[in-house]
Amino acid sequence: MGRMRIVIAGASGLIGKALVRSLRTDGHDVVRLVRRSPEGPDEVEWDPRRQYVDTEGLAGCDAVVNLAGAGVGDHRWTAAYKKELRDSRVLGTAALAEAVASLDVPPRVFLCGSALGFYGDTGDRAVDEDAPPGDGFLASLCVEWEEAAGAAEEAGVRTAFARTGLVVAREGGAWGKLFPLFRAGLGGRLGDGRQYWSFIALHDEVAALRHILDTESLSGPVNLTGPEPVTNREVTAAMGRALKRPTLAAAPAFALRIALGEFAGDVLGSQRVLPTRLLESGFDFAFPTIDGAIGAALH
Repeated sequence: MGRMRIVIAGASGLIGKALVRSLRTDGHDVVRLVRRSPEGPDEVEWDPRRQYVDTEGLAGCDAVVNLAGAGVGDHRWTAAYKKELRDSRVLGTAALAEAVASLDVPPRVFLCGSALGFYGDTGDRAVDEDAPPGDGFLASLCVEWEEAAGAAEEAGVRTAFARTGLVVAREGGAWGKLFPLFRAGLGGRLGDGRQYWSFIALHDEVAALRHILDTESLSGPVNLTGPEPVTNREVTAAMGRALKRPTLAAAPAFALRIALGEFAGDVLGSQRVLPTRLLESGFDFAFPTIDGAIGAALH
C-alpha cells in the first residue's frame, strides 16, 4: 500500500493493537476511535451505544476498520451479556457504516470484523465463504453484525467482512487463556477432542487484514483462518510439544456445560472452515500449521 490514513475502531483489543503497530511501523497514518474526549490528533471520538461518530475526524480517510466488540468468552452468556455482545457489534457497525456513507468523499474500503461463528457447527464438513449461516446465537449474531454495514455498501463503498477464527497469541483471546493452563501442566482436550478448531496466527491475522485493505477485488465475506484446520485433540498435542508439558488433563463435556453454560456449545462445537477467498486472491500464510502458529506466538 501507499501511505494511507486509516481509522480503526477496537484499536485497544488484541488484533487492533497488533494492526495499529504494524501499520504505523510501515508509515501509515492511523487514527483510533475512542469512547472519550480525544487526547491528540490521532484520536476521534465515538459512542457506539448512542450510534455517534465524529464524522469530521473521518474526513480524508482512505479506510475504516471496525474491530470493536465485547469479548465472546469473557463472561457467562446471561441474557444481559448476550445483549452486550450484540449491541457492541451491531450498533457500532451501523454507526460507522452510516458515518462512512455520509462523507462527501467516502473511504475506499470499509473493513468490518466478523467471526467463523457465522457457520455454526459444521462437524467434520469443510466449508468456505459460500456456505450459508448456521444455527445458534453466534451465527445469528454474525448475520446481524454483517447486515449492519448495509449503509456503507449501499453508498458504493467496498465493504469486506473478516470472519476471523481462533487467533493464536500469548497476550489475549482464547489462546491467551490456554497458554497458562498448559504451562502449568493442566492443559488437555475439551470434551472428546474431535471438534475442529479453525485457527490463525496473530501475525497472519494482521497480514490478512492488510491484504484485504489493499486488494480491490476482495469484498463481502473473507475467512481469516489458517489453511489447515485441526481438531482440539491435535491442538492439545501441539501445545504439549511446544511447552514440553504433559497433556493428560481433560475437561469432560458435562463439566464445561456446567461451568460455561450456553457458551459450552460453541467450545465443544466443530468448525472446519477454509480461507478460500484469501488463497484465491494470492495471500501467503507465514504460519499455516498449528505448530508454526504456536511457535510464532511463543517466540
